[in-house]
Amino acid sequence: MDIQDVIRDQVTNNGVVLYMKGTPQFPQCGFSSTAVQILKGCGVREVLAVNVLADPEIRQGIKEFSNWPTIPQLYVKGEFVGGSDIMREMYDSGELQQMLKDAGLVGED
Repeated sequence: MDIQDVIRDQVTNNGVVLYMKGTPQFPQCGFSSTAVQILKGCGVREVLAVNVLADPEIRQGIKEFSNWPTIPQLYVKGEFVGGSDIMREMYDSGELQQMLKDAGLVGED
């Protein structure tokens, strides 16, 4: 399987996928840390976090897949949402929470 097929499989078979530097427990950059905190703040139940630092092929491949030059990158139900700046704007406006709720990806309080 080529790397584009691997990425396509990851984003289509998982509700929320975050390509990031490091892991949710140990983010390796501030932008990735921000992205993790935003998803936690939204109450996302499950995230497939892909550490791009562990696989150079994924690190380059995801940039080509999304045509987006930076990491982190968020996908919801197979759709590219954006990086940490876009996530922050959407979170601040409530749009991200609504998107995740509509997709059935957040826990109910």
